[in-house]
Amino acid sequence: MAAARAAGLDAAMVDRLTLTPKTIAAMAEGLEQIAQLPDPVGEIDDLKRRPSGIQVGRMRVPLGVVGIIFESRPNVTADAAGLCLKSGNAAILRGGSEAIRSNRALAACVQEGLRAAGLPETAVQVVDTTDRAAVGHLVAMPEFVDVIVPRGGKGLIERISREARVPVIKHLDGNCHVYVDDDADPDKALAIVDNAKTQRYGTCNTAESLLVARGVAQALLPRLGAMLAGKGVELRACPESLALLRGAGIDPARLREATDEDWAAEYLAPILAVKVVAGLDEAIDHINTWSSAHTEAIVTENYTRALRFLREVDSSSVMVNASTRFADGFEYGLGAEIGISTDKFHARGPVGLEGLTSLKWIVLGNGEVRR
Repeated sequence: MAAARAAGLDAAMVDRLTLTPKTIAAMAEGLEQIAQLPDPVGEIDDLKRRPSGIQVGRMRVPLGVVGIIFESRPNVTADAAGLCLKSGNAAILRGGSEAIRSNRALAACVQEGLRAAGLPETAVQVVDTTDRAAVGHLVAMPEFVDVIVPRGGKGLIERISREARVPVIKHLDGNCHVYVDDDADPDKALAIVDNAKTQRYGTCNTAESLLVARGVAQALLPRLGAMLAGKGVELRACPESLALLRGAGIDPARLREATDEDWAAEYLAPILAVKVVAGLDEAIDHINTWSSAHTEAIVTENYTRALRFLREVDSSSVMVNASTRFADGFEYGLGAEIGISTDKFHARGPVGLEGLTSLKWIVLGNGEVRR
């Protein structure tokens, strides 16, 4: 932590680097949850008999060697080791230079556990060098590595996506939205928006955009704005939102007019883009246009609109009456997560045990031959 502050790392990075008794206990609890989960390897699904007499199904198998490249998140060392071991994979972990001390200490714990369990210590390896060239080598060795999972800032993930010769499970941005519908419960809206934005600023599942239906904007947006501004959040608002917020007596220093760049921004800071929309159709269109396809939430008591939002919003996690901060492998019951994927193939959303496995077709016969 002292080295991070001396290097002038921003608040979001320092927050991710921080280990406290609470976060260490959460790492341990995540590993205990992983240990209790069913082993996915070898599961056979959808076994069906064909007219020829053969039975055809699919078996879940490990991916192989998983390379995880991460920045200032030392908890990834424990999470990745546990998930990879449980899913039958080997792991090569390369953390950022700013977390090297924490990563070495955690790696020593992991290898002590491997020895105690009678497993090869090389099943989980931590790359000890902080040389950036090591990343370039790791992502360009398909003969040794089967998949790469980057955990870090946009610059790191863009670099890995550009240089990798190995398949990558990734997301680039976390521009998450909360849409407050005409039929929203005001108290739920206040609690969800508050938590989604202010519980932590430096995470990819923090809300970065707030959409409010015009039918409730006049009554509800000033309350939402005052609550957020009171917690130090800067509001970058469309002209209609700005007029309502200015009328609520909010400190003008907390208000700015939004630009198109704000609709696409992942701030990782106490800043929120705010827009009044006509209703559900415009909200869905805005989200599908500007979102990074990470996590979106609707606040509504209207069942039909909730289902439309779930069906039509094209993101890896879509929620009804819940904070975007729940978009997390631990909260989803995965034990922990190896990362979050906003791609549309293989794994999508928080990637846990199943996301670290693949499927192969199996055929069971009794002497059948094709005619």
